[in-house]
Amino acid sequence: MKEFPAVDSGMGIAAPRIAVILPCYNEAGAIVQTVQDFRRALPSAEIYVFDNNSTDGSRELAAGAGAVVRRVSQQGKGHVVRRMFADVDADIYIMADGDATYEAAAAPRMVAAMLGDNLDMVVGSRKSEIEEAYRRGHRFGNWALTSLLKQLFGRSFTDILSGYRVFSRRFVKSFPVLSAGFEIETEISVHALELAMPVAEVVTAYGARPEGSVSKLSTYRDGWRILRTIITLYRIERPILFFGLIAALLAAAGLVLAAPLILTYMQTGLVPRFPTAILVTGLMILATLSGMCGLILDTVVRGRREVRRLAYLAFKAPADFARRD
Repeated sequence: MKEFPAVDSGMGIAAPRIAVILPCYNEAGAIVQTVQDFRRALPSAEIYVFDNNSTDGSRELAAGAGAVVRRVSQQGKGHVVRRMFADVDADIYIMADGDATYEAAAAPRMVAAMLGDNLDMVVGSRKSEIEEAYRRGHRFGNWALTSLLKQLFGRSFTDILSGYRVFSRRFVKSFPVLSAGFEIETEISVHALELAMPVAEVVTAYGARPEGSVSKLSTYRDGWRILRTIITLYRIERPILFFGLIAALLAAAGLVLAAPLILTYMQTGLVPRFPTAILVTGLMILATLSGMCGLILDTVVRGRREVRRLAYLAFKAPADFARRD
């Protein structure tokens, strides 16, 4: 197994401060095992469990297993991630779910990949040999959403919905979390792609939940929310393409309706269908307005992207963990 690179800072050997951050909601059947697995994989890491209003004693079990437990009252994984990123201070952050499905033993490999190549995010791409661990509907939904993201943004990951990720400090402290639920992974992926951050994927095992642990993910409801998030992010990050497409459709509809009017006018010199002519005029005006909105918003987005990039550059690179910000 690859070791973390050590840095001689003149005052001894420095090591990165690693925090394992685990969102948790009613995971009494799995949270102890999750904490113990990450403790074995990363003995020096600080393990945090952010409990999201559990009613089954998960909070007490996590504390008994040695984790630092925090409570998040706003319901939803996005709210939990926002608190985790804001409250925890470390050089490297390892985020996983509290359901013991992710391979904790792969964490040192993922951290070594980050430090070795100075990456800002390493995604644990899930590979499961157990049908119960990764249901067929979830597989198809993940493939469809990943493919859509690649088509819209030009590049993607192989598993955009994986909740197993390693982040650098500069990613965590410069990422404005806006999502409220399970769409948070999509927002994280798009943020990394839009800022052209150095990222990588590591294939990790994905296991079935322990007995007594139940998935909170709804295939259709959360799938729709993720799809809506992708479209919203596309509108925000690619306004000239989004509104340009709308403008093109409106203009095409206007031209189709205008063609018979133009032919009649050329033959008779008359415009007999005034309602259609008015509709065509309205469609072309809307097409022009949509195109102009895209151009204006593209300028705004460029400015926002520059600000985000500057905020990101305010922090040290992952391999410079010995130099505290």
